[in-house]
Amino acid sequence: MTINQAAELWGITDRAVRKMCLEGKIPGAKKINNSWSIPDDAMRPNDQRVKNGEYIKDTNRIMPIGISDYVRAQAEYYYIDKTLLIKDFLDRKSLVTLFTRPRRFGKTLNMDMLRVFFEKSDADTGIYFQDKEIAKCGSKYMSYQGKYPVIFLSFKDVKFDSIKETLDKIAELMQVEFGRHNELFESDSLEEYEKDYYQRIVQKVASKVELSSALENLSRMLDKHYGIAPIIIIDEYDTPIQEGHSKDFYDEIIDFMRTFFSGAFKDNKHLSYGFLTGILRVAQESIFSGLNNITVNTIMDDEYSEYFGFTSDEVKRILRDFKLLDRVKEVEEWYDGYVFGSTEIYNPWSVINYVSKKGIPQAYWASAGKNEILEEVLSVATDDINDRLNSLLKEEKVVAKIDQNVVYRSLIDEPANIYSLLMMAGYLKTTKRALQLDGTYLCEIEIPNKEIAAVYKIEIISRMVQTGAIRQSTADKIAESLYSNNHDLLQNALMEYMHNSMSFYDAGAEGFYHGLTLGLVALMDNQYRIKSNRESGVGRFDLGLFPRQSGHPGIIMEFKWEKNLVKADLVKLAEEALEQINDRDYACEMKDLKIDKIVKIGIAFSGKNVEVVSVS
Repeated sequence: MTINQAAELWGITDRAVRKMCLEGKIPGAKKINNSWSIPDDAMRPNDQRVKNGEYIKDTNRIMPIGISDYVRAQAEYYYIDKTLLIKDFLDRKSLVTLFTRPRRFGKTLNMDMLRVFFEKSDADTGIYFQDKEIAKCGSKYMSYQGKYPVIFLSFKDVKFDSIKETLDKIAELMQVEFGRHNELFESDSLEEYEKDYYQRIVQKVASKVELSSALENLSRMLDKHYGIAPIIIIDEYDTPIQEGHSKDFYDEIIDFMRTFFSGAFKDNKHLSYGFLTGILRVAQESIFSGLNNITVNTIMDDEYSEYFGFTSDEVKRILRDFKLLDRVKEVEEWYDGYVFGSTEIYNPWSVINYVSKKGIPQAYWASAGKNEILEEVLSVATDDINDRLNSLLKEEKVVAKIDQNVVYRSLIDEPANIYSLLMMAGYLKTTKRALQLDGTYLCEIEIPNKEIAAVYKIEIISRMVQTGAIRQSTADKIAESLYSNNHDLLQNALMEYMHNSMSFYDAGAEGFYHGLTLGLVALMDNQYRIKSNRESGVGRFDLGLFPRQSGHPGIIMEFKWEKNLVKADLVKLAEEALEQINDRDYACEMKDLKIDKIVKIGIAFSGKNVEVVSVS
């Protein structure tokens, strides 16, 4: 008998029978002309699968940092149960669902959970859900477990500098996924031309056109072989598109992805369900052209809102289990602040790192990977956007239009789309929102927490170092001077900063002031509240740095600028700036706040020259 006949007789998958043949567990089984022949009286070998309760579920307070393998995460690490995502999906049964969420919010782990739940397997994968919330929902839902062939691809690492390298990587991913379904090569249900195509994909010799049809063809072959259409899961589908945008092969990758995805999800009768995740919904490029069966779930929607990231209750449970319940306020200030739909959400990556480090608050999200979107935003920001960014960094709210259909290259035509990109990517949150007739939102936005404020500052410093606006040594001097309250070191660092900034801001007074303010905001970390052009005394100071805690001095700065000044005149102009601070009592507000130490700095510049005078 054939592998198919043995699988049906023994009630297991073709893959399991083939594996037994290869391992010599079926006496008399022979391979003839690339197909296995099994004696009709052959008995099913003893089942060596892991039985219920035999695997060790280790929750010994080990956080799953960087673990996106569901089986491993729930068995070997502290796992927050998100399996009710399966119930919510089965209650809705949308044919194709796109989840857009910021990076590091659990998308890959959730998609692997869906794969393990739905996928046919020669192992008893039901054991991985026996103690989970989905199992408590009853047989109505568990009857779907292990019933479908699954195609699973993750594009999270498809980050290359050219279209050729990108397509080579996608070809490699398809090679691995086709190879994972090696039962197809010997399937009696497939035609020879389909097996030839299978071989070309596995050997990585398929043409670009053949590669673009790989999802569609694999789904058809799996349907023919198993008699049930597969589920297709694509994780981080928009990563190659983002890379194409930043590396100048955007149109080419869009053209490829349009064909690649439309064959899989548009009018594909060989599809049971489809799931995709990403940061943005790339609709304007018609990636899913004509696809009217896709349900898009964004951070604005209530559906599925609690499954990506940690809820408040989940965070409290984690802190209680790790004996850090007294840190609730600190964790809230650093990693809370996101609102998905109407659900309060914490950054899961940062929370598990915080707990793993036994309660040390840091910007863990910043070290989790390059923040390409924020880098892109800073590179095209206009003066108005810089002003708003400055306001956001000062913990103020601003009003902006949020369009969920925004795409990467729209920044070139309409820089105001920056806020939409930042919102979708997790760098902003809404405190108020109103739906407009065109489907956009008018939102009151702000930076969600201390971590994201630190990420902005890190990226701003990085950009200034890369562009030559500020040297790393200068940034270090400013940070060191503030930490040690060394006024002389601060003055020297500011002079160095001013001198090097002038070429970056084209020696323009207004741009220079703005650059100085933004740079100082970035460098002050969490030590100061920044105020610029604010009334105090009998006028408006240029820049005020108000210490958040005792031990740091308050700093008042006043700037002056004139063209073509010699050194003596420049010194005099700096002294005039310093006198203005005193004459107009700009330190009045700080005195009212009982800030004892106040450093007053007058700064004058002309062209690329700068003079700084100060008193404390």
